[in-house]
Amino acid sequence: MASTTSTEQSGLFGYLLPEFKKASGLDIKVVALGTGQALDMARRGDADVLFVHDQVAEEKFVAGGWGVKRYPVMYNDFILIGPKNDPAGTKGKDIVQALQKLAATNGNFISRGDKSGTHAAELRYWKLAGAEATKGSGYKECGCGMGPALNIAASSGAYVLADRGTWLNFKNRADLAVLVEGDTKLFNQYGVMVVNPAKHPHVKSQDAQKFVDWVVSPAGQRAIAGYKIGGEQLFFPNATQ
Repeated sequence: MASTTSTEQSGLFGYLLPEFKKASGLDIKVVALGTGQALDMARRGDADVLFVHDQVAEEKFVAGGWGVKRYPVMYNDFILIGPKNDPAGTKGKDIVQALQKLAATNGNFISRGDKSGTHAAELRYWKLAGAEATKGSGYKECGCGMGPALNIAASSGAYVLADRGTWLNFKNRADLAVLVEGDTKLFNQYGVMVVNPAKHPHVKSQDAQKFVDWVVSPAGQRAIAGYKIGGEQLFFPNATQ
């Protein structure tokens, strides 16, 4: 399975995959990459199933014949993390306004810069903020996963867009806090797809479909809802919606 760093670093797969093995007897090896890299891996035929979060890119992947069908699985949300004292004054519910303030004050911002689903979302928000070209001199790309990006932000007192799951599982918070949350634009949908065996005949499409069928079934959806850290649910199943 090619998947995102957020499903891995949030601890979800460590919880979910043993449940799937109990139900099916199948082991899944996960390669956690940014969504863009996961889609590339699947296009090369190096994955049997995809579990990612960039709906536009996923729909394009299926339309191009690379995936059989896209199933919605679950959602969580993105949050803007930054220093507790919030030097750029971003705190609130409006992600667009927050990024405009960061650009205007040259606030330190760590971008994943890795073509992941989170990076794609972040670029959409900068565009909405009218700051696509002028993100401020504090903007830095790390070309790294969510955990490392949070570590850099923690050690340098910078802002970072994160998925809530990885943040809740993140231990090295230093002076960081959640500053922007609750904006409907921050909704983060995940999808799952079997790689098309018509493109890559060696793909284990039957086993892959067993995982897809399980994860969107009531049992799989219950397992997703049951994963919590400190009593807080990380992902919200919505396969049937």
